[in-house]
Amino acid sequence: MGLALLLAVAASLPAHPAAADPAPPAPQPSATAVPQFMPPPADHSGVLAPDMTQAWPLSGAQRLVPGIRQMPPQPDTPDQALAPEVYRPSAAEDALEPVAPPPSSYAPVEYVPPADAARAPACTASTGPYQKQVERWLKLKADGRQSAADCRAIKAFQQKQGIRPAIGFAGPVTYARVRQLQALKDPESLCPKRPGRVACVDLKRQLMWVTKAGKRVFGPVPVRSGRAGYGTRTGWHKIYWRHKNHYSTLYEAPMPYSQFFNGGQAFHGIYGSVHRPPGSHGCVNMTFGDAKKLWAVLRSGDQVYVWGRKP
Repeated sequence: MGLALLLAVAASLPAHPAAADPAPPAPQPSATAVPQFMPPPADHSGVLAPDMTQAWPLSGAQRLVPGIRQMPPQPDTPDQALAPEVYRPSAAEDALEPVAPPPSSYAPVEYVPPADAARAPACTASTGPYQKQVERWLKLKADGRQSAADCRAIKAFQQKQGIRPAIGFAGPVTYARVRQLQALKDPESLCPKRPGRVACVDLKRQLMWVTKAGKRVFGPVPVRSGRAGYGTRTGWHKIYWRHKNHYSTLYEAPMPYSQFFNGGQAFHGIYGSVHRPPGSHGCVNMTFGDAKKLWAVLRSGDQVYVWGRKP
């Protein structure tokens, strides 16, 4: 009687569905997966300039080896103390050149007011943020106010230098070229003269060059130093580790022709404009071509002198 009652109750209960199979684990990145550099969001706050930051695939020896913390050794620290942390590129990797971008990646594109960019005037009536400095270089009346004559002179300068759009707007790209020309004409004396090679970094003018026994042997070239909160450290340093095909696992970005001079701060090329704000995370960025030339000039142990303050 009791057994029959239990069987009747069990028959009246709804059937419990069988437990589903566990979900398969999410696919993991392949050990040979190629990291991609995601460009930062475009800045549309008041000026218009194309996003020139591009992603470039790396392959083979041109990326970090999975599972190895490819960190530079700290300066003035014996390699033995950091042996598990230090990545030493092989001869095969050193023989492999980083992937070069198309020359158009570094076209000097000026930041211009959105209204001017939309209608593309032959000459702008807008006063640029570096109006007075550009006027002074062009030997115009340096009053900091745009005029028709000023615009024609600035436009002619931009056309000669290949800056576009050449509409006479005295923006940051135009002024960067002025600073470079000024440095070529009037060498800066703030970089001390010392025997051997010295890489000189002028944060105020965002320029760098190399001297040997006081004589300039490289540059000056435009650079992009650290943004607010990530300032490039001033003072004397030295090149203590070089990695031609370095890839930042911290910022997920390629750093071709890296030459480290203070902790994680290094000279290296970037795949985009050196004039793009707000700045680096402390490294001294330069064009791919300039970084490649600098790689052939500097050696481990060379001195680096950084001074000034980024505007």
